[in-house]
Order: sequence, then C-alpha cells, then structure tokens
Amino acid sequence: MGKEMQFLCGFDIREYSTMRCPMHGLVSLLTGPWTTYILWLIRTHGTLRFGQLKKQMPTLSAKVLTERLRMLENAGILLREQEAIIPPKVSYSFTQRGHELVALLDEINALALRWSQGDPDNPLVCNDDDADADDTEGGN
Repeated sequence: MGKEMQFLCGFDIREYSTMRCPMHGLVSLLTGPWTTYILWLIRTHGTLRFGQLKKQMPTLSAKVLTERLRMLENAGILLREQEAIIPPKVSYSFTQRGHELVALLDEINALALRWSQGDPDNPLVCNDDDADADDTEGGN
C-alpha cells in the first residue's frame, strides 16, 4: 500500500466536526488559520518546499506552518516528501484527495476576485509570484 493510500484508509472527515457532520468537518478543516492560502499556493504553483511556502507567508511562524502542513498531510490532502540530504529537502504536493479541491479553490478565487471589483481602490489580488524563488529550509 502506497504512502498516499495509508492516509486515506480509515480517514473520516467527521473527525474535524464537533457535530460529526461531514460538511462541517470539511469546512472546519479547510478554514483553519492559513489553511486555504497554503492550499491555494500549492494549487497555483504545484509542488512547493517548506521555505517557499514560508516565504509567501512572512508573518506566519514556522511552527504554525508546520502544524498546518501536518494537519493537511494527516487528512490525506497533502503528500510530504523528504530527501535524506543535509539540510533535508522537504516538499509538499497534492494527493488525489488534494486534487479534488482544485475546482473548489478556483471557484473561491473567482468569487474573491468578483467581490474585490466592488472596491477599485482595494483590489483583492493574490501576488504569489515569488513562491518559485530559491529557498532554504530548516528541515520541516
């Protein structure tokens, strides 16, 4: 059984809901602090290393980023791959389950852009072009 399948077997989205409701569980999982933006960065750029993600969120601590990434990995949404080199090279990409979120993320982005057009002085445009820049990481 592959690593991706290990996460999906026995996983129940209702574990993220105090009401044991699948819809509430999914919304709770996806709307945690920074979670949607992490998913959007991976949706936009594909596989990203820890340092590339951190660079896009300079006010986010490495500890919180690590927690969010682990939660998404445990939920079977992200695949964490680590190369055994010094310093460790850790990258994150979507699993099959993560790819199921692409259409939803695209719709949320389209809605955000439509809503931002109501205020021409304060447009909502994600500027994440720097995610592809060179990075180093501390092994997370």
